[in-house]
Amino acid sequence: NNPRGAFFMEQMIFVCSPYRGDIETNTKLARRYCRYAVDKGFIPIAPHLLFPQFMDDNDSEERKLVIEMNLRILQRCSELWVFGREITISMWQEIKAAQELGIHVHYVGTEEG
Repeated sequence: NNPRGAFFMEQMIFVCSPYRGDIETNTKLARRYCRYAVDKGFIPIAPHLLFPQFMDDNDSEERKLVIEMNLRILQRCSELWVFGREITISMWQEIKAAQELGIHVHYVGTEEG
């Protein structure tokens, strides 16, 4: 199911997956999850692929700002897709925020992502 050349859905989905810990592997997986969403016809938004490029996750003030930016982005997405077997604290915060905002939370099986 490849949307290239066909009608491309305009719905943005928030990609929720682990980042901390094994950052290299988690980043590769997040890229794979984004590709999966594109192949399903969605526009993936994965802030954890963007913000670490210029924000310091170890600085508590910058981390608070990143969390706030994540939530602002989430508000503009139609769904939150949860990938992976592990739910981190940050992921749980995003899931809880999506539920409070009435945004559908979709748990994607690891075999799909």
